[in-house]
Amino acid sequence: MSDHKYWLGFTLVPEIGSKRLALLLDWFHDLEKAWFATESQLIQSGLERQPLTNFLNLRKTLDLDSEVAKVRRAGAQIVTLEDQSYPALLRKLPDAPPLLYVRGTLEPEDERALAIVGTRKATAYGRDAALYFGKQLAGAGVTIISGLAHGIDTEAHKGALNAGGRTIAVLGCGVDRVYPADNHKLAQEIIQHGAIISEFPINTPPEARNFPRRNRIISGLSLGVLVIEAPEHSGAIITASVAAEQGREVFATPGNIFSPSSGGTNRLIQDGAKLVINVKDVLDELNIAHNNMHITRVAQKIAPTNPTEISILNWLGADPIHIDEIVRLSGLPITTISSTLTILELKGLARESGYMQYCLVPEQL
Repeated sequence: MSDHKYWLGFTLVPEIGSKRLALLLDWFHDLEKAWFATESQLIQSGLERQPLTNFLNLRKTLDLDSEVAKVRRAGAQIVTLEDQSYPALLRKLPDAPPLLYVRGTLEPEDERALAIVGTRKATAYGRDAALYFGKQLAGAGVTIISGLAHGIDTEAHKGALNAGGRTIAVLGCGVDRVYPADNHKLAQEIIQHGAIISEFPINTPPEARNFPRRNRIISGLSLGVLVIEAPEHSGAIITASVAAEQGREVFATPGNIFSPSSGGTNRLIQDGAKLVINVKDVLDELNIAHNNMHITRVAQKIAPTNPTEISILNWLGADPIHIDEIVRLSGLPITTISSTLTILELKGLARESGYMQYCLVPEQL
């Protein structure tokens, strides 16, 4: 739209957000007229003194065409509240961001979305669960929303991509930056199969104060939020609280009662969050039809082919076990154990979850 640059300009003004933009739109009917309005006209519109002063000072120096060029150089596009492609669920929020910076595409099917969030310091169990739910839900046609952070976020995005589904990452910085930086490759894959979005302008660094605002968008884009492993008082738990305030469903996976990483999720369940142990729990609660949908399997079901493989699988479980312990329990040589574990990994029956530690993939439990 031709007035995108004026939306961009106003969102760069301190203290002008969605409510004051709505006020200006009601008075002037389009933001181009508002941008070039006189001080007296802006006062008549109801704009308060401080945001008015901020705007008048910024307007003197801001080159709107240059700002739009920055967005294009970042490979991004602008989507405003007035655009048809603006996410419908997010638009309903009273504090919906007036403008989104988008790398990738936003599709109508993204209204069938679930946020998956959790701790950055995930355990093997947490990573497996995030990968499992991301893949299974994406395979059922659900768009996975998360924040690109280490740990649970990363695995949820990967799971969706592994299923050939859609996923959206919401950043607490400009879309021209990838945070954390070592998720650059993952970010590029997300752009090809979904989008990276932010309400923060190009060149905005990932400052701590940005993430609460980022989190409200994660939940706002979604029908519900699934929390997988999160300590009490963590960012993921705050996201769940915001989701509840927004009228979204809150889900949580149960965890080890002795693990601080599961303290928040177990508390959410105690306080009324929907306990989730499989994909059907989520789909049923959200009334998403799945009878005729293909739900992707996480691992290819290839049966063990000899007694050694069967023996080793019997010693594996959900919790990682060190290879030395498998040797002790099975009585087999370490060379046999090592080579067999490699074969079981290739078959998708087992996985290495830490240095020399192994467990079953979720589908084998």
